[in-house]
Amino acid sequence: MSEVKNKVISVSYNLHKDTAEGEMIESTEGKEPLVFLSGMGQMIPDFEKNVVDLNTGDTFSFGIKSELAYGKRTEEAIIELPQDMFMKEGKLVEEVVVGNTLPLQDQNGQVHPAKIVSVNKDTITADVNHPLADQDLHFTGNVVEIREATKEELEHGHVHGPGGHEH
Repeated sequence: MSEVKNKVISVSYNLHKDTAEGEMIESTEGKEPLVFLSGMGQMIPDFEKNVVDLNTGDTFSFGIKSELAYGKRTEEAIIELPQDMFMKEGKLVEEVVVGNTLPLQDQNGQVHPAKIVSVNKDTITADVNHPLADQDLHFTGNVVEIREATKEELEHGHVHGPGGHEH
């Protein structure tokens, strides 16, 4: 792991399935660059490792195997939930449709995307595997800016100012 800690890194990137020629999953093209604070565990560790030693203006192209990205799909992540969690005024909310992805909040307040697998008599079956689980990733892009993090950013654990977000 690099000794470089706590830099504010801005990158423009394209994310593809498997290889640089694979299907595009997401892109910052035409949008704000991705801005993160290194050394805080905000990114996939291998993503951070591949960009943290670069300089402003450098380009990158690297792959990350699924087990080092969003992990393997697991059967344990397919869960049964009581239908009453999805009720509003005595009926199932209309978003509860097989194939739809809904945000579910866990007991720690973390939100996880949950894909509805089936609507049963009393329960809803949902898949909370990450949508990119089992998927090898390939990132290409360039470093827009790298700067030292401010003391305030380090204390708060996130980026302030342009490209950053306030909490």
